Amino acid sequence: MVLALLAATVAAVGYGVSTVMQAVATRRAQGLTALRQPLVVGALVIDGAAWLLSLVALDRLPLFVVQALLASSVVVVVLLARTVLGAPTRGRDVGAIVAVVGALVVLAAGSGEQPAVTPPSGFTTGMLVASGVLVAATVAAYARGGALLLATLGGLGYSGAAIAARGAHASGGLLDTVLQPLAIAIVACGAVGVLAYLRALERGSAGSMAAVLSVTEVVVPGAVGVAVLGDTVRAGWAVPVVAALVLAIAACVVLATSPASVAAEAPAQDTPGERPAGSQTTGAP
Repeated sequence: MVLALLAATVAAVGYGVSTVMQAVATRRAQGLTALRQPLVVGALVIDGAAWLLSLVALDRLPLFVVQALLASSVVVVVLLARTVLGAPTRGRDVGAIVAVVGALVVLAAGSGEQPAVTPPSGFTTGMLVASGVLVAATVAAYARGGALLLATLGGLGYSGAAIAARGAHASGGLLDTVLQPLAIAIVACGAVGVLAYLRALERGSAGSMAAVLSVTEVVVPGAVGVAVLGDTVRAGWAVPVVAALVLAIAACVVLATSPASVAAEAPAQDTPGERPAGSQTTGAP
């Protein structure tokens, strides 16, 4: 359990660091030219490593714990944005950071180690169908969809990738995970998450979009994990765990709308008509 918690925590830190690295890079170059920035390349490498660490965590911990830990990457964004980008931090942000840390401690204590179990019959088919629906919805919404819809689709994409990964882990090691049909759902949902969320950032407030994403990718996988994949809470811990989840989500929303978080998520637009090449948020495969 300790290794899984450590993997999820390091992954959250990685996602937060990657966000700030991309924010700094896109202040130096806009549009597709930002992809040539060493900081962007480095950020993408960190994202990949963080995603692999999240898979380690999903093998031993329930979805609601892992997703809450990954969503806490916004804490790292706020702290680094204050130091690196000179962004202001509100008093409520400090309280939210303390609340997130406390909530995560309760979640870890109330869940314990829970190895992935074999999904119920029809799970793989259901995930493949859901992935296809998400891809179709994202294609339809990409051109003219509103920011809220796109952010929700992005959150559902990341949620689907996490759910599929948790279910896939029951088959064995990492190689067994990638050599099965659920790997298609992981890739498809991950692509939806990336593309839909980046499009949402082009059309809406970065803080608001990050808040929508954080709530979606904690609530949806957590609910599916408990209802379908056998994730449980220790006896007598149901009320504290639910309270901790609500507190963690509320605190992440506060931090997502912090001036520091918005500064890291919304690079300055120096060239009219161009968009940043990429903007990262709380935990993503």
